[in-house]
Amino acid sequence: MNILITGAGKGLGLATVSEALRHGHHVIAGVRSLEQGNKQLQEIQQKYPQQLDIVHLDINDESGIIRAKNAVEQQLGTVDVLINNAGILVGRDWKLEELDMAEVERSMMTNLYGPMKVVKHFLPLLRKSAAPCIINISSEAGCFTGAYGGDYPYALSKSALSFFSAQLRKELTPQGFVVYNVHPGWIRTPMGGEQAPGDPKDTALGLIHLAERKVVPEQESWMITYKGEPMPY
Repeated sequence: MNILITGAGKGLGLATVSEALRHGHHVIAGVRSLEQGNKQLQEIQQKYPQQLDIVHLDINDESGIIRAKNAVEQQLGTVDVLINNAGILVGRDWKLEELDMAEVERSMMTNLYGPMKVVKHFLPLLRKSAAPCIINISSEAGCFTGAYGGDYPYALSKSALSFFSAQLRKELTPQGFVVYNVHPGWIRTPMGGEQAPGDPKDTALGLIHLAERKVVPEQESWMITYKGEPMPY
């Protein structure tokens, strides 16, 4: 399969690149900058030179997304799996009355509008796949049952992403797509921190199993774990 992963230069994105390659898939690793911070990804590319393409894909730059889509289409023709992994977490310690609304807007731009733009422009390539799959990395922080009166920029943007996933499912499932809204768990990444109990490799393996349809969650599960288990929303 051809698997496109956004935010592929670090954390869960990087772990998912490695797992997908180990499973024999062709990976398009989207990164915000081709010049900075991709040493590990470049080392992986040396090991899998025929399977890994690193592309400039800033999910906040719609014209750049279009250029990436055109490049992928010219080289591969189709995308089978899109994993919308790129995201930001800002303002963790801000109380509501301290919110910087510019940062709230930036969170919405990256965590919601970014995935929307990537789906918008790569959907024609996904439609060419025999088994298209879209996986949006959301968070239990965006669930009604997970509301805890904090992380407003992140939680609200992830809640909106979850609803976008639901919209996609309603539209695309009848067309042969699977669309998953996934809580990745609290994992040891630059976002999750070193104190997190989870290993991103485990989450990455779960994502690939979902993409391969080795794990098939219950159809009406609006939020699932990386193992495909339904979660309350």
